[in-house]
Formats: sequence, structure tokens, C-alpha cells
Amino acid sequence: MDPYRFRVRVTGVLIEDERILLVKQQVGSRDWSLPGGKAEAGETLEQAIVREMAEETGLSVQVDKLLYLCDLPEADPPIVHVTFLLREAEGELRMPTNELETTPITDMRMVPIFELTSYGFSPTFMELARSGFPGAGSYKGYKRTIGL
Repeated sequence: MDPYRFRVRVTGVLIEDERILLVKQQVGSRDWSLPGGKAEAGETLEQAIVREMAEETGLSVQVDKLLYLCDLPEADPPIVHVTFLLREAEGELRMPTNELETTPITDMRMVPIFELTSYGFSPTFMELARSGFPGAGSYKGYKRTIGL
């Protein structure tokens, strides 16, 4: 493993009417996840999440604020995980073509926050979402600290 190589992954939290947008995509032990993906060379973190949201959901979004910065140092290569709170700018939810996806998206839903655990999310993450993401904008260490 190259000690100087790592990946940057961005995810977006879009909440409307106490419901959060999830995509059905096999990620780790869960079938449902937050939309997002790898940042590409030459793009900012904001550009990465805006691109990923458009590719995966058809929505044009704006970054509201940084929620959390976390690590996954045991991955190969290690991952820096950046989660943003988003505002929808325009568009309609639509299924992606999946031509660029290594793990295809098969569904997407706006899910009530209080049902997140039914979709494989931890009680920790559900409580963070319910309480408005306390500590937003901060470094949280290991990704599991925020329940993802």
C-alpha cells in the first residue's frame, strides 16, 4: 500500500419535510446509502458532490454546509469521507443510467428520518439527523463515530 495514496469520498444529505434522500445501492453491509461517491482529480469537494447528485439522482443541488469530515484509515487505500448538507436547486428525482457506477443504484426514496434504522442506518446517525446534526462542520475521526 502506497502510504501517500488515499481516496476522497463525498456524500450528500438532502432533507425535505423531515425526510432524507436515500439511494438503494449495495454499500458495505447496507442496501441503502446516502448519495455520493469519489471525488475526481481536478474538482473541488463541492463540485464532486454536485456532480455525484446529478449523476445519481437527477437533482441539481447546492451545498448548504459541511456536516462532518471523517476517516476510514483501515481501507485500502484509506478514505477521507466528507458529508455535506444540501439544498435542492431544481430537477426531478430520476433513476441513473448506472453506466458509470461500479455498484448500480436500483431505487431511491425520500425516507422519514425516524425510519432510517429500517433502512440499515445506525441509531447514532438517525439521532444526529433528528437533532439537526450537532457538531456540524467538524472533524469526527473514524467514520463510525457518526454512525455510517
